[in-house]
Amino acid sequence: MSDLLRGRTGEWELVIGLEVHAQVIADAKLFSGAATSFGAEPNEQVSFVDAGMPGMLPVLNETCVRQAVLTGLALNAEVNLQSVFARKNYFYPDMPQGYQISQYEEPIIGEGEIIIDLPGDETRTVGIERLHLEQDAGKSVHDRHPKKSYIDLNRSGVTLMEIVSKPDMRSAEQAAAYVTKLRAILRYIGSCDGNMQEGSLRCDANVSVRRLGEALGLRCEIKNLNSIRFMRQAIEYEAARQIEIIEDGGTVDQETRLFDSAKGETRSMRSKEDAHDYRYFPDPDLLPLRLSQDYVDALKQSLPELPEAKKQRFMQAFGLSAYDASVLVAERETADYFENVAEGRDPKLAANWVISELFGRLNRGEIPLAESPVSAASLGGLIDLISDDTISGRIAKDVFTEMFDTGRAAADIVEEKGLRQVTDTGALEATVEKIMADNPDRVADYRGGNQKLVGWFMGQIMKASQGKANPQMVNELLRKKLAE
Repeated sequence: MSDLLRGRTGEWELVIGLEVHAQVIADAKLFSGAATSFGAEPNEQVSFVDAGMPGMLPVLNETCVRQAVLTGLALNAEVNLQSVFARKNYFYPDMPQGYQISQYEEPIIGEGEIIIDLPGDETRTVGIERLHLEQDAGKSVHDRHPKKSYIDLNRSGVTLMEIVSKPDMRSAEQAAAYVTKLRAILRYIGSCDGNMQEGSLRCDANVSVRRLGEALGLRCEIKNLNSIRFMRQAIEYEAARQIEIIEDGGTVDQETRLFDSAKGETRSMRSKEDAHDYRYFPDPDLLPLRLSQDYVDALKQSLPELPEAKKQRFMQAFGLSAYDASVLVAERETADYFENVAEGRDPKLAANWVISELFGRLNRGEIPLAESPVSAASLGGLIDLISDDTISGRIAKDVFTEMFDTGRAAADIVEEKGLRQVTDTGALEATVEKIMADNPDRVADYRGGNQKLVGWFMGQIMKASQGKANPQMVNELLRKKLAE
């Protein structure tokens, strides 16, 4: 499927680069010992360093460095053994220092890549330009007073990893797949919890359009997108806006824009700054950060199996489709659940029950997997009853419903309700013969060439047995009897 957009005057190519700000999981901030827990009362987690008090010196948090290196390794990126912290100078009321300590010319992580999953089992490689560490700003609160704004500095100084992609994405769908995959990687390694609702993961989207084969157009940056759904809407709106401007004979202004989720549109915020506007220079209070290769190698050895590697293993070892494997590895918790269900069982059957039945019920009830009333062991027990012909697949769905509603074991439900599958050949044969004897006209139609009637006979026999008859045995007996 083409990703080209159609305007009044022809086709356009959408070019997207993303800057993802991921809050690092650490007990203290990047340059102070203040706490980082979410939900504290305003200004309760602020040190003198975070408040920009005169004479306060930053002290680098090693945990944050480790998390950045782990993330770089997970992105197949180059880890720079020397990096430099710089002052990025701009004024916001919620940034008390008057500058942000960030990294510019020498970031801690260089080029890497992410493989994203697309419909039709397609993949695309998106380049990573860099990852750098920086302080977060505080938060301005505008809804507490009709004429005043308040400042909460709890977030001031919290560690962010800014992960900058190359402009390799060509649709809002690809951008959504990129953020989804990046979020999964961060959660797998434990460097960021990826909670977009709490602001732990935020995204800026750089969007431009061009005629196919032409040079890159002027881009607009859409700031602070805090959900994948809003990001998709913002990109699609912005692309249409830019195409309309150019086709009407105008030019796109390079600017920063905000997305209004209520109206579904972007609006101008300010003209877009270039790097020289921030007057970067090395922070005089912080020495260059130097890492040893042994330090990096040790962290590389500690990495867990990552989503892409796990996906490939699931496809090769379990014979799963690329789609099923992608769904199952989206979260580490999900992958672990599936492997527990599949152990010693038919992996394709296990995948079908986890994805279709379990996830279906969890999604409808908005229940996280961690709170599932059906454990991996319980679901595995249900699959065992299907595999050894104790119950049919249709009965199994009814049993699963009761398992989900009550938390009981499948075997207990089957025994209590007498749901064991009928596999007695004599009993099945008697049922088949009765249905045929009661419907001689249909038997004659079948023998006259209407082969589709076998499905009708199967339905009547299963109904007569209350769904307990073994479908495979019934099918064999029925065809044999009808052929006589």
